[in-house]
Amino acid sequence: MAELAEHQRGRLTGPVVVASVMAVASPILSVTAYLVWARLPTEWAPDVTVSPQSAVTLTFPAVGAFLIYHRPRLNMAWLMCVGGLAAAVSDVSSALMFASAAGGDLALAGWLRVPLRLGWAVCGLSLTMVLPLYSPDGRLPSKRWRPALWLGCVSISAAAVQYLFRAPRVEGYPYPAVIPNPLQIPALTPYAETIATVGWAGIYTAMALAALSLASRLRGAGPAERRQIGWPLFAFAGYIVFLIGAAISPVFMWPAIAWAAAIPFAVAFSVMRYRLYGIDTVISRAIVAAGVIVVVSLVYFGAGTLSSLVVSGYHQVAGIAAALFAGAFFQPLRRALQRAVDRLLYGAVGDPGVLAERLTQAVRGADPARALNSVVSVLRDGLAVEGVAVEVADGEPRYVESGRVGAEPREVPLIWHGSRVGRLLVGPPGPRRFPAAHNERVLATLTPYAADVAHAVRMAADLQRSRERILTAREEERRRLRRDLHDGLGQTLSAMAMTINMARLSLKSSPEAADELLRELHAGMSAVTGDIRELVYGLRPPALDDLGLARAVRDLAGQSSPGTEIEVAVEGDLEDLPAAVEVAVYRIVQEALTNIRRHAEASRARIALQREEPMLRVLIADDGKGLPASHRAGVGLGSMRERAAELGGICVVTGEPGAGTRVEVMLPLLTAGMSIRS
Repeated sequence: MAELAEHQRGRLTGPVVVASVMAVASPILSVTAYLVWARLPTEWAPDVTVSPQSAVTLTFPAVGAFLIYHRPRLNMAWLMCVGGLAAAVSDVSSALMFASAAGGDLALAGWLRVPLRLGWAVCGLSLTMVLPLYSPDGRLPSKRWRPALWLGCVSISAAAVQYLFRAPRVEGYPYPAVIPNPLQIPALTPYAETIATVGWAGIYTAMALAALSLASRLRGAGPAERRQIGWPLFAFAGYIVFLIGAAISPVFMWPAIAWAAAIPFAVAFSVMRYRLYGIDTVISRAIVAAGVIVVVSLVYFGAGTLSSLVVSGYHQVAGIAAALFAGAFFQPLRRALQRAVDRLLYGAVGDPGVLAERLTQAVRGADPARALNSVVSVLRDGLAVEGVAVEVADGEPRYVESGRVGAEPREVPLIWHGSRVGRLLVGPPGPRRFPAAHNERVLATLTPYAADVAHAVRMAADLQRSRERILTAREEERRRLRRDLHDGLGQTLSAMAMTINMARLSLKSSPEAADELLRELHAGMSAVTGDIRELVYGLRPPALDDLGLARAVRDLAGQSSPGTEIEVAVEGDLEDLPAAVEVAVYRIVQEALTNIRRHAEASRARIALQREEPMLRVLIADDGKGLPASHRAGVGLGSMRERAAELGGICVVTGEPGAGTRVEVMLPLLTAGMSIRS
């Protein structure tokens, strides 16, 4: 606690107090300047009183003080405070200069030119040149960028010197009286314009180089640093564009002012590493929106102008035509711009659709196991992460990894038709520009493909296990039949044969004994008949031969729990189905009805058999309590899936708690050589 109190006391004194004073003084000076400008006589009021420098006075010192509160030694924060205060001094000096001149004190007005220009120079140098060069870590990218820093210092100093020491311009002076310059050097007058031109050229070049230094940092930075650098790079580059636009046309002045006010927040996001993941989304949407606005505007005005020329005097027709053309271009243009921006930000894998096509081609010619390797490889490239892994939820979980996912990977569930078939594990980001938001688009596009492949892997594994079980079950069934026939029916028939011989021998000598033997023989034959019936029923339910599949299913439904109303619907001809399909459907329906009776607590259920060549669809749905959230497939559900997999079909069981259970089965009808399983 003592250490914490000492830490807090340290925060409330020294640099924090100085920064807070600057943060408060700067907007006060700026507001004072606005009030002075508002009271100036019309003939002394300048045409432009609000500039990007005015916005700087309100936001830069406040954000700088906030950063100093957290990191007192951060030189970038001090630059923001000093630059913002210098801008405020420049603005208030400019307003007081005009007010003094309007009041007749031209001498004071002349001396106020000095703090006006010095404040402008300090603000411009610190915020538009030094700050981007030192962002986001407070150091130059390397010693090679020192010339850019010196170029900015020399250029802005030259522009300031030219203003401080030039003689006032008399011809075309827009104000009632000429404000004198007490520091003027007449000898510099012939060179004033040249100095100004060279100085401003150097200023714009230094600003461009400062923004370029951020781009240089971006190339050699890691994934987190790239997202960190993205914020100030986007802010300073946008400001330069609007500033140049404002020099060309006044239309861009207010966007330049707004952008200048937003720069410190971008720098603070970068320094504090707060929500850095959003920079690519901001850049993408900004570029797309700007491109759409520019092109649609050109199309609109072009169509309006053309239609006005063709249909002279019909302004309503021109407006409608322009709107129709602009609307027709909007959506294709937005998509084209989005693809271009994605490629700019994320490189060759910028379009998730391209990744999807690449994955489709890789999966198409491979078996499910190899297709899983293709999935993790394409996803790793598309997401630009250090590793991607897919784990298939199966009886024997299958795990495929490309690269290294690390100790705490991001987990994305793989859902196939409402059933979880596995999970996707995404490792930490690799060295690429702005992967975060793009990753969401890639995952949204490719996760369904991964789920399809994971399901195919599960089906292949289920099919392989089913084949192994079929072979095992077939041999066990043959062994059981041999045992039953040899040890049961074989011995019984042998005993009956001996009884017949004994009856023949005693028929003449002892008819009563022969009659007793024949009665025993009759009882034995009845037992043999029962054994054979039981043996046959185990191979194939007799109801299928006696009633057919549809009536056999209705008979099963009629034997269900009396508290459940069951509806059976049949579509299509079920008379010539393969025997293996009939047995599988009968057993699956039987198992589903057993589960409804034992666990569902349902009042209504529905069974639908629908034949659609080349597929037979089976649906068993109820309105019971559904599957619990922690549901795990038991023997019954596993048996249903296995019976479907044996015939190359699928069985999907879904259900939410309280919303009933739904069993959907699809069985192909063109599979040759289908096996019969009891």
